[in-house]
Amino acid sequence: MEQPIRKGMLLVISGPSGAGKGTLAKRLLADDPTFKFSVSATTRGPRYDEVDGVHYHFLTEDEFQERVDAGDFLECAVVHGHRYGTPRAYVRECLERGENILLDIDPQGARSVAAAMPDCVTVFILPPSYEELRIRLHTRNTENENEINRRLGNAKGEIDQLSRYQYAIINTTVEKAIVELKAVVAAEKQRTTRFFPVIPEKNEA
Repeated sequence: MEQPIRKGMLLVISGPSGAGKGTLAKRLLADDPTFKFSVSATTRGPRYDEVDGVHYHFLTEDEFQERVDAGDFLECAVVHGHRYGTPRAYVRECLERGENILLDIDPQGARSVAAAMPDCVTVFILPPSYEELRIRLHTRNTENENEINRRLGNAKGEIDQLSRYQYAIINTTVEKAIVELKAVVAAEKQRTTRFFPVIPEKNEA
């Protein structure tokens, strides 16, 4: 039987800072080799465990603006005082080759990508409560108290935009949430807008 033709899927995972979208993205990439990760660009400095070109492309303000002026970003936004952008060329090239791409981006960027590429699959990750979100932000120990309060304040407005997304997952535990995320992915892989099976006239020997 001929191999079915598959169109590449653009999966956008988003949610408030601290909801666990990055952890779920890593799990999906590790468990599903059909996905590639699109590395975003940012003007914020790297955290202690982040590697340039692996977690983000870390750029100066001038470098970032040059990329904006050249039209290199599929979307770009200012989030928590820093600029972020998704490289356009890499995403489009992978999709044209039939490869699946995963974007782990903030809600502002997710809305821009959905507007530019309506065929993308959007998943919003929620914390089980605002109190749990505060605990997670403190536990990861990457922001000071003012930054944590700012992210918590932003989270309320971001969660209010939930209806803009196709799917929602409450991340009570990573193990439960990754099962639900994989269920979304499995269903979307079979959608007839990106899956084109061809069956033979007769049974093959």
